[in-house]
Amino acid sequence: MEMDKQNHGNVTEFVLLGLVENPKIKQLCFVIVLIMYLVTMAGNLGIIMLIWMDPQLQSPMYFFLSNLSFLDIGYSSAIAPNMLKNFLAEKKTISYIGCATQMYFFVFCASTECILLAAMAYDRYEAICNPLMYMVTMSSQKCILMVAGSYFIGFLNAMTQTVSTFTLSFCSSNIINHFFCDVPPLLALSCTNTSLNQMVLFVFATVLGIFTSGEILVSYTFILSAILRIRSLEGKQKAFSTCASHLMAVTIFYGTTVFMYLRPSSSYSLDQDKWASVFYTVVIPMLNPLIYSLRNKEVKNVLRRIQTREVAFLRGMRKL
Repeated sequence: MEMDKQNHGNVTEFVLLGLVENPKIKQLCFVIVLIMYLVTMAGNLGIIMLIWMDPQLQSPMYFFLSNLSFLDIGYSSAIAPNMLKNFLAEKKTISYIGCATQMYFFVFCASTECILLAAMAYDRYEAICNPLMYMVTMSSQKCILMVAGSYFIGFLNAMTQTVSTFTLSFCSSNIINHFFCDVPPLLALSCTNTSLNQMVLFVFATVLGIFTSGEILVSYTFILSAILRIRSLEGKQKAFSTCASHLMAVTIFYGTTVFMYLRPSSSYSLDQDKWASVFYTVVIPMLNPLIYSLRNKEVKNVLRRIQTREVAFLRGMRKL
């Protein structure tokens, strides 16, 4: 659907090319993404409910984890429902306002999660390196301020990226070579000079990446040093288990993000990036609750206790 030369104010909708064209593959992709999205929603909502309902999970680490699950729900929901619809729809369109809204919520949730993962690394540093002062250092007020700061930076980044992108002119085509409204494919679509936008994108991604990855690296350097000083093997394993889940989540998230946003613009391949985008928009939000629940003893203990209560309840109902 080529458009006549006009400014962005006359664009009413965009066409999303999506991932695949083959109808059978589309149906298969629909089933896979639907299952993953349902697992994402169930897993993250389950984590949030467990944390807020169980007294044993009322600690700074789980406060951060509940916010991480909330963000995973947010940016997965910004992408997956429209993605599922387009697998089945003949006309894969999204309105101009809908495109801007989708971009805003995705960038907001993803960049906020980036900062939050750094805050969680600092929390693990305090828990392992200063265990006696942990509850004093990581007070409720401090945790709230750290989370609020993460959301504010995410808001600032999302607002800057969305406003700067949607002030461009899209005069040659309204066809987006992607399955959602991300910044790079929209910059590639614009017929105006996007050098400033690319610079803004690179600066934000670099600053966020360097600040957060640097803080995480420093935190885990001290954590590793503290673990190596522990004499008993059991003590080392216990200390490492408290940060293993977070370290795994950080590795997955940052590995994909660095691949996507910290490369020179000359190396972008939109077809290649579409498949990488599936990983961090659909797969990572599904993996996080699985990582934190399967590798976390406290969460597993709470789940076992709930399961035991349910079994006892069912047995009691049968007796009645």
